[in-house]
Amino acid sequence: MAKSKSAYSEPVKFGKEDYHIIVVWVDNEAGVLARVIGLFSGRGYNIESLAVAEVDKKKHVSRITIVTKGTPEVIKQIKLQLGKLVPVHKVADFSRNDPKILFKELALLKVAGTSKKLDKAKKLCKKYNCVILDKTKKSFVIQVTALRREIDKLIVTLKPLGLISVSRTGAVAMTKGEEIFIQN
Repeated sequence: MAKSKSAYSEPVKFGKEDYHIIVVWVDNEAGVLARVIGLFSGRGYNIESLAVAEVDKKKHVSRITIVTKGTPEVIKQIKLQLGKLVPVHKVADFSRNDPKILFKELALLKVAGTSKKLDKAKKLCKKYNCVILDKTKKSFVIQVTALRREIDKLIVTLKPLGLISVSRTGAVAMTKGEEIFIQN
């Protein structure tokens, strides 16, 4: 087994690890994000992606969406610890396998090359419902909103066609229909 190059010790693992999307509603004030992220780093948990934005201007509430990987015990600990932080209003754990949950990620991709390669890349992008945001004779920038694995696949496919830059938001999640998350 290869030794990790991380400065943090690996948390003890009991059970099968899986990805989880943890959503945390917090007061939108200085230092809150650092406290939430500090909870992860202080315990050696990794964050795969992070998306943060204010979602209620009147109440000054932000929504933090964190993708992390862990065993059921680790995820339970993360949720319990997050719930104890003072600026946290509620915590949700959205399972990737729950059909009632929508997951999306946004990416901006820049492709540059010959007109032949650009034409081929544009045709490929149509399969992913991409939106062209900028184009020149030698390049274009697209926006794609899809599942993480679909964006990963598009990136791999576009690399040989001249993909030169990638910017991604990280995952966001929401329940389908009129349901809203209610903390238990």
